[in-house]
Amino acid sequence: MLAATMAVVVCSTSHAGTPASRSEIANTAHASMVQAPAMQKTAITIRNFAFEPATLSVSAGSKVVWINRDDEPHLVVSAGGQFPASPALDTDDSYATVFSKPGTYTYFCSIHPHMVGTIIVK
Repeated sequence: MLAATMAVVVCSTSHAGTPASRSEIANTAHASMVQAPAMQKTAITIRNFAFEPATLSVSAGSKVVWINRDDEPHLVVSAGGQFPASPALDTDDSYATVFSKPGTYTYFCSIHPHMVGTIIVK
């Protein structure tokens, strides 16, 4: 990316067709190096046959990771088929999915259906 930025900066000219000033070059270089915000990563722990936290609020585009800390396997399944189900998660296994659209996503463990959780995406 630096090489591409340098090429753009070296070839830059001002709006009048004359060589760009140092401040114009600096502004061009800075603007080209601005990055999109990082994806928010959030963990849900599976412990004592419960999801912790049971309700989680995240921004659209967030990656949510479930980590099984129980000695029993668990399967994370969307109640409405809104996201792919996890494989069976043994102790210390994890599963992640990205929530790109705002909404309320309810899920449960298909092995232990009393285990329920909700993700609110804003």
